[in-house]
Parts: sequence; structure tokens; C-alpha cells
Amino acid sequence: MTAVVATGSTIVVAVDVGKTSFAWSVTDGARQRLLGPVDAPMTRPGLQDMVRGIGQVVPSEVRVRVGIEAAGHYHRPLLATSAWPSGWEVVELNPAHVTEQRRVSGRRRVKTDAIDLEAITELLLAGRGHAAGRGELVAVELAAWASHRSRRVLARTALKNQLLGQLDRAFPGLTLALPDVLGTKVGRLVAAEFADPTRLSALGTSRFIRFAAARGLQVRRPVAERLVTAARDALPTTEAPVARQVLAADLALLADLDRQVDEAEQQLAVVLPSSPFNVLTSVRGWGTVRSAAYGAAVGDPARWPGPAQLYRAAGLSPVQYESAGKRRDGAISREGSVELRRALIELGIGLWHNDPAAQRYAAGLRARGKHGGVISCALAHRANRIAYALVRDQTSYDPTRWS
Repeated sequence: MTAVVATGSTIVVAVDVGKTSFAWSVTDGARQRLLGPVDAPMTRPGLQDMVRGIGQVVPSEVRVRVGIEAAGHYHRPLLATSAWPSGWEVVELNPAHVTEQRRVSGRRRVKTDAIDLEAITELLLAGRGHAAGRGELVAVELAAWASHRSRRVLARTALKNQLLGQLDRAFPGLTLALPDVLGTKVGRLVAAEFADPTRLSALGTSRFIRFAAARGLQVRRPVAERLVTAARDALPTTEAPVARQVLAADLALLADLDRQVDEAEQQLAVVLPSSPFNVLTSVRGWGTVRSAAYGAAVGDPARWPGPAQLYRAAGLSPVQYESAGKRRDGAISREGSVELRRALIELGIGLWHNDPAAQRYAAGLRARGKHGGVISCALAHRANRIAYALVRDQTSYDPTRWS
């Protein structure tokens, strides 16, 4: 590996991270390649060898700027400031920006480590990237528990869909008497104890009401009568026995997912008050879960110059194409953070259901013929501006200011 001694006042170190290894190169301010590209294992010795190699060509008085392209969670071990020599600036780069830089260089369809390193180098020389390692422990905990809850909720939703199929096989006609079986306590009771409709039919209405009361559940007589009638009218199926066995196993898994979701929400309730996003709970409809999801998606608030950058990063900005006086736009881009997009839409829904000013705004859009998707995006835009201002100023929500 031939080394060239740096002559400028600043050099940049581009790092392209993979799952088990990373590639790196060193370039000075005059775009003269000093080292690399070099492949190294994603280990402590691999990073130490890299630092020693850079030290051989970089004088102590030269400013070193390290740029690491975000790669899911694989790049995170390299973000620790303790892993780098004191005085080196370590920044994290958005992979979308790296892709765009490749396009600017005429290499949109070519992706290699060497070309990625060149794109990262150009971004570093242009001053792009945000400081790494600035996140506090509370931000890490908030993101971890919010992601954990989101994954469990998605798994629970998928499991509920499968459970409904097993219920239809074990107890045909139950959803006609109780449409939201798994979303109600009485439905959960029937699924767990009376997947065999003959048992519920034999029990009868009054005894079923007493059965539920003994388990702390009050069931209204009209509901009980509908369920018992559905049990008596249910058609037997040959696959009902095995469906009930699978149903019992899935119900146990559903109970465990419910427990994990509850635990995650309890942890969020503990962590959120220590974060800058706790002020969001002053808005009606923005509880712990919605506020924590927004905080986890935003990360370090100091990264964002204004709400417009946040909204654009969520992929909710409309696509616009204009050439020679002809314009084509209207659909949202969907390019950006899925978590941030979901968080903003959830905040918008919270406003829609609870804030009078937002309700009047939504009603005005509806009167103009806007459909639900457009209204949801408009309210997400409104929620984005409110949330950004509250976190920035650390003040409680004042409805009169946003009326």
C-alpha cells in the first residue's frame, strides 16, 4: 500500500460499512487520494490498524474528518467517539445522500465500495454529515423500546388475522354475532373458553353471564343472547378439532405478545419524561406511545434545522416534476424514514380526533372535496410543525396559538 503524506490542513476519511467488514480511504482537501481503498474486518484490531495507517500519512496538526455512511445497525460500533483518536471529528452520513452523490457523479446504476467511498469523500469535503455519538442514553432507550413495541404490535396484528381464520373453522358464525372478537374482552373469553360452540350452547345465556361475571367480566344480556344463538346455529366442520388445538396455542402466544406490548409501554412511560419529547404529551391525543414513537423517529432534535426538513425526511412531501412549462405532481414521494412517516401520521390522527382547531381544519378540507388520505397528510404536516415547535421551545401546547 503506497502512502502519500498529506499536505493540506484537512483530510477526510471515508468509511463504507458492511455486515462484517468496512472499506475506507483517505483523501486530502485537494482531492488527492492518500490511502485506499482498503478493506478491514469489523473488529477492534481492524479499526486500530486503520488508525495506525492513517497516522503514518497524517501529521498531528492536520484536521481529520471521518465520515461513516449509515448502514442499519452495522455501522454503530464505529460511531463511538472512544474508538477514534482524540480530536478527530466523526460524522454520520445519510445513505440517501450518498446515493444521490453517486447519481451526480454519473454512477447511479453502479455501486461498488470504491465508488461509494468517492461519493462519501465528496460529501465530507462539502461539509455534509452530522456529528456522531451525540445521542444521550435516554434517546437510545427511547428508540429501543419504541422499536420493540412497534415490532410486537405488528406481530400481534398478524397473529390476530391468523386467529380469526382458526376461529372461523372452530366456531363458524361467531364473527356475525361479535364482529370484533379479539378486540373485546368478551370475545377473548369466548375464543379461549368456548371455541367449541356446543359448550356455549349447552351453557345457555344466564349461565354464560354468570360464568363471565365470575371472571370479572360484565356481559350484557343482548350480547350473551347473540353469542348463544350463534353457538346453537353453528354448522359443524371436520377441521374444527384441530383448529381448536391450533387456536389454543395461538391464544397463548397472543397473551405473551400483549404482555410484551404492555411492558414496552411501561418502559416508555418511564423513559419519556427524561427526554425532550415529553412536552408533546401536553397535546390532547398525544399520549406516551405517540410521543415516544415521534421521539424515536426524530432522534437528536438538534439534527433538524426546521420542520420542513423533518417533513421531507418522512417522505410526505409531494413529488413535483416540471419541464418546459408542464408540471406533474400530487403524489407523496414516500422516500424517507418509514418510522418518521408513521409517527407524523399518528400525531395527525391524534389531532384530528381530539383538537378542536384541527377538527375544524379537517372539516374545511373535507368540504373542499379532499379525501381521507389527503386530510391525513395535511394533518400530519400540521402536527409536524406543532411537534417541532414544542420540542424546540420546550413549552406546553397552547391551543390558541395554533387555532
